[in-house]
Amino acid sequence: MTTSADPVNEARRVRFLGYLSFALLGWAGLLVPSLIRSVEHDFGQSDAGLGVFYFVGASFYAIGGLLSGLLTERLGRRVTLPLAAVSMSIGLAGYALAPSWPVFLLAAVPMSLGGGGIDAGVNGLFLDLHPGKGNALNMLHFFFSLGALVGPFAVGLLVDNGVAWPLAPLGTAVVVLAVGRFWMTAKVAPGRHAPGQARGPRLVTPRLLTIPLLMLAIAIGCYVAAEIGTSNWLVRFFAAAPLTTATASLSLFWGGLAAGRLLASRHADRFSPVPFAVGCALVAGVAAVAAVLVPNVPASIALFALAGLGQGPIYPMIMTIGGNLHPGRAGAVSGVLTSSAVLGGLIYPPVIGFISVTAGIGAGLFGTGLLALCSAVALLAANVLQRRRFPDLTP
Repeated sequence: MTTSADPVNEARRVRFLGYLSFALLGWAGLLVPSLIRSVEHDFGQSDAGLGVFYFVGASFYAIGGLLSGLLTERLGRRVTLPLAAVSMSIGLAGYALAPSWPVFLLAAVPMSLGGGGIDAGVNGLFLDLHPGKGNALNMLHFFFSLGALVGPFAVGLLVDNGVAWPLAPLGTAVVVLAVGRFWMTAKVAPGRHAPGQARGPRLVTPRLLTIPLLMLAIAIGCYVAAEIGTSNWLVRFFAAAPLTTATASLSLFWGGLAAGRLLASRHADRFSPVPFAVGCALVAGVAAVAAVLVPNVPASIALFALAGLGQGPIYPMIMTIGGNLHPGRAGAVSGVLTSSAVLGGLIYPPVIGFISVTAGIGAGLFGTGLLALCSAVALLAANVLQRRRFPDLTP
């Protein structure tokens, strides 16, 4: 017999699965950046080789995010989310068992397809569950930051104490597969889109995308380029420091992101989303530039943590703005923005590896600060265009 408490318990279970999935995404996404010294050593690679790895991963993460949005509207989340988890598990196991660099590189394909699918799928689910609420998405992304906060410190500590590094991705693969099994039975909003149902302004136009959404895509792309560029190369930036110090700097960066998202989850809905996101991007950009220029290691680590604090709310706030712009199209909007976000990770963070072998790693990280400032400019442009074209949808 069904009780009135069942829907409440099921909603809590779905939220918990979303939080756990994002925590695993944060943990898994930081495995290779945390293990960069071991990976480069064992496979005989330079920073340029890791740049190629990041390029491949970002490319297929973008494809995974876009496919997730499209397939969710046709097959539903109870199919797409478990499939994404299986793909991600295969890739993680491939990292652990790869006998050579080409195989390790190839493992990035299923890992990234699955990661992008979970990213877009769970974002779309939370947009459906909490339409127009920046607090809910900030809380979801807080758990991504939490996984990324714990991961580098834990992995660095384990490796520094003699644990074989392949055990980290292999253990993560098992947990991700278990979570995918739970998504198969979760009672989630299917996310399917009936052709005749009501929707907001057309997502596809003769110009392919509405101009405000295009500007949001640029903003989220610049933001992710800054975030992932810092995350992927921060351990390398502190190469002269002990491994535990370098991985701790990465944990503190993600600790700043976690704190920013936790604060935003409680207070973001008190402010208009665009000015709030712009202010965060300005803080992140200035702090990142200063972190590269300051000559003192502890001060640099603290400034990177401040940059993380500013970056924290930006991604979920852009998702919220996109959901407001196109109500009723959460799956498609999250897919477009997730893919655009990963294009930022596709273009710039891999390039840092090549910048590192020519101008130095500091020059590459300096660019991440500039990209955060570009994100602020694109957000302002999106707001202006949204007010002109769709004044009824402007909060």
